[in-house]
Amino acid sequence: MYYDDEWNKLPQDEFAAIQEDLAAAESWVIDGNYAGTLPIRLRRATHVVFLDLPAVTCLWGITQRRWRYRGGQHSDGVYDTINWGFIKYVWGYRKEMAPRVRALLDEHAGDAEVFIVRSRREAKRLTAELERTTR
Repeated sequence: MYYDDEWNKLPQDEFAAIQEDLAAAESWVIDGNYAGTLPIRLRRATHVVFLDLPAVTCLWGITQRRWRYRGGQHSDGVYDTINWGFIKYVWGYRKEMAPRVRALLDEHAGDAEVFIVRSRREAKRLTAELERTTR
């Protein structure tokens, strides 16, 4: 939703309007870390999963994805853009961005149940638990 059909970033106000529409639905799952529109999603969320994974874990996942798709565009239309700026962002995420996300969670998540996941193992456990409890 962040890009148009030609993979150009949408203007911030247009992207925010899309987020408002998506979050107004009866039920939804949104994956993304766009802090500028995070309050929109948090205000209406019932559950939030914050993947606070180590940088090495994230970079390993990026490497695996890059190898799997051989770069370029994936079959689902996602364009694989991995550059030095992105790698630096991932490496510094826990120090620079995670505190901002935590502050937004504290300020806007309201009554949402917030899960902070710090490993892939924790993520698998949480997924299994949520699958059991939401059936």
